[in-house]
Amino acid sequence: MRKLRVNTFLTLDGVMQAPGGPEEDTSGGFKHGGWSVNYWDDRMGQMMGEFMGKPYDLLLGRKTYEIFAAHWPNVKDDSAANSLNNAKKYVASRTLNSVEWQNSSLIKGDVGEQVSALKDQAGPEIQVHGSGNLIQTLMKHDLIDEFQVMIFPVLLGTGKRLFADGTIPAGLMLVESQTSSTGVVIAKYERAGEVKYGSFALD
Repeated sequence: MRKLRVNTFLTLDGVMQAPGGPEEDTSGGFKHGGWSVNYWDDRMGQMMGEFMGKPYDLLLGRKTYEIFAAHWPNVKDDSAANSLNNAKKYVASRTLNSVEWQNSSLIKGDVGEQVSALKDQAGPEIQVHGSGNLIQTLMKHDLIDEFQVMIFPVLLGTGKRLFADGTIPAGLMLVESQTSSTGVVIAKYERAGEVKYGSFALD
């Protein structure tokens, strides 16, 4: 079975909406787009290069697909763009009827069942970028093998959160962590079964 790995940018209060630019995602009246840009450094670039430097298929939700498809096909002479454009892409959407970005196809039917079947197929690892609603579905079906989160020293107060109400309880294990020169914490977590509960109360 091939692995499914999630990569996402988060503020310290858990917001993942529109890290890359003011017009990236203004839904809900969000006015803080582009909050990640000025924190980027060489270490973060290296980590992203390592994450995307091996063969992979992409699994995307509708909104992230639309953001990526509007940008990356227009970027030339860039290794990240070449990698994304050439990757096989699966798009989970209840509203799209077609996907035009090269090597893209729509996931039809139950997303959990379809992604589970994709993981059983031969091929490279499957990567998810952004796609907060899709991630919740994948967690519900216990399909995520690893999270790579970049946590930025920013508080926004509003915006779409990765782990919002409705998040499925799950235990995680930290397998690697680093900090950029700008204070961004880059952490990798693997799934670790159910949450383990206890009490500090004395008998």
